[in-house]
Amino acid sequence: MESECEMREENNNNNNNGFCVFSDDELKDVSGVKRVGGDCVEVTCGCTSHRYGDAVGRLRVFSNGCLQISCECTPGCNEDNMTPSAFEKHSGRETARKWKNNIWVIVNGEKVPLFKTVLLKYYNKVSKAASNNVRGCHRDEFIRCTECNKQRRFRQRTKEECRLHHDALADSNWKCSDHPYDKITCENEEERASRRVYRGCTRSPTCKGCTTCVCFGCNVCRFSDCTCQTCTDFTWNAKAE
Repeated sequence: MESECEMREENNNNNNNGFCVFSDDELKDVSGVKRVGGDCVEVTCGCTSHRYGDAVGRLRVFSNGCLQISCECTPGCNEDNMTPSAFEKHSGRETARKWKNNIWVIVNGEKVPLFKTVLLKYYNKVSKAASNNVRGCHRDEFIRCTECNKQRRFRQRTKEECRLHHDALADSNWKCSDHPYDKITCENEEERASRRVYRGCTRSPTCKGCTTCVCFGCNVCRFSDCTCQTCTDFTWNAKAE
């Protein structure tokens, strides 16, 4: 199953042809830069533990505010698509929960904390909007059945509906019969492609993903009683801010 960041990047790629997440000038002194399409850039990063030394990884920065890290601390490490918080903890950093300070990138040959770089530009923008409750709507999302491969719609108009989608997305064995409010089975027809383009965006009925309807995280779609990494990170970051 695709990660949340990757699904949002795909939506943005469909809607922002020609867009470049950072200019060459903004990244000219940053080490290990690799562009992954127009909406994502990848750079070398790391986190230092006084006990274990440097844990190195690859940070992917998406224009929708998402941040992902693939760890390269050892040749056998398989940790991928980690949040900054999870990478900080994985590295063994003693003063965890300060990932903006503790995770660094190489700029002009020096380790520079993330918060001092341009790389948090989109993350900070979306986080500020979420904290100010600047959220027009949450677009409908689709989850694919693991048995019949059909896509099923999840509305996200309320916190309860967002939770139903959130829990279904976390279920690697989700199937049609698990659908919470439409009593369906794999025998039911899949929604027509011409209908699936309507996702509930208040800006444009056929929007493919924009800052109005694609949410990076807010009090409606993140849950303090959920132990998943996404909700845990949001809760801690909200407290820190």
